[in-house]
Amino acid sequence: MFVEAIEKVEQFTRPIHFIFRYYGGSDIVPGTATLFFVNEDGFAITCKHVARQILYAKSIYENYLKFRAELRKFEKDPGFDTQRQLLESRYKITEENPIRVLYNFIHCVQSYKALNIHLHPTQDLAIIQFRDFESIQYQGRAEFLKDSRLVKQGRYLCRLGYPFPEFTNYQYNKATGDIEWLKEGKIKTPSFPIDGIITRHIGEANEVTGIEMSTPGLRGQSGGPLFDPNGLIYGMQTSTRHLHLGFDQINKEVVSDGYRRRVSNYPFLNVGQCVHVDVIKRFLRENKITFHEVG
Repeated sequence: MFVEAIEKVEQFTRPIHFIFRYYGGSDIVPGTATLFFVNEDGFAITCKHVARQILYAKSIYENYLKFRAELRKFEKDPGFDTQRQLLESRYKITEENPIRVLYNFIHCVQSYKALNIHLHPTQDLAIIQFRDFESIQYQGRAEFLKDSRLVKQGRYLCRLGYPFPEFTNYQYNKATGDIEWLKEGKIKTPSFPIDGIITRHIGEANEVTGIEMSTPGLRGQSGGPLFDPNGLIYGMQTSTRHLHLGFDQINKEVVSDGYRRRVSNYPFLNVGQCVHVDVIKRFLRENKITFHEVG
C-alpha cells in the first residue's frame, strides 16, 4: 500500500548521523536522526531535541576542553582526585553526558557554509535552514495535508526514518584524543518505514498539537515524516509513549523448558507520538517559509 508513497517521500527525507564520545572512555557511540525538506530552498524540519544536539555540539566540547585545561594544573597535586571531582561538578562532567558530539548531514545539500536553526517554543519541532550551498542533493519536497479534518482515528499512515546506524566512517584518533569522521567506511544508513493507525489526538490548552499512532516510533526516526498512501504529510515523528497496561504479573510461576520458574512482568503498550500537521504549517508560516499543501 505504501510502496509508491515511500519512494516519493524518500526523495526528500534524509538521515543525520551522529557520533558521541562519553567521559572516561574512548568508545564511539553512533546515532541517527531524520529530517525532511519542505521546499527547494534548503529548508527542512526535524525534532527540537535533535536540533538541540546540533546547536549545542560546539559548546559541549568547549566546556570539556576548559575542564581538561584546568585539570592539567593539578596533575602533580597530591589532592588531584579531590580537585578533579570539584571540577567535574563545576563543569557538569559526568559519564552519562557526552563530552563530544559530531554530526553529519547525509546527501542534503552540497557545500553549505552556515546553518540557521529555529526552535519551536513549546513543541518538539525545529526548522533547519542550510545557507550558502552550491546545490541541493534531494529531490522534490514535502506536500502537506491541507484539510486537517482528515486526521481521524483509524486512518492508516506510515512513518519513514533511519533508526539503525549502520555507518562506519568514523574513528577515535589516539594522537589527538578526539573522535573524527573518515572518508573511508560505510556512509549510508538504510531507511526504515513503520506503519500504524491513528489512535488518538494529543492536545494542549484546548488545541490539538499531536497525533498518537498505534505503533512506536523507533530511535533514529525522530524527525521523520508521517504520511498517507499518496505521500501527503500528516505530521512528524517525535517520540514514543509508554502506556502501562495494568496486566502485571508478579512472581508468577510458569513452566519454561520443563522447569518451574518464578517471573514478573509489567507490560506496556508503546505508541508513537507525532507533531500535528497544523502545528508544522503554522510554524513555517510564522517564519515566512514557503511550503506546499495538497487536498
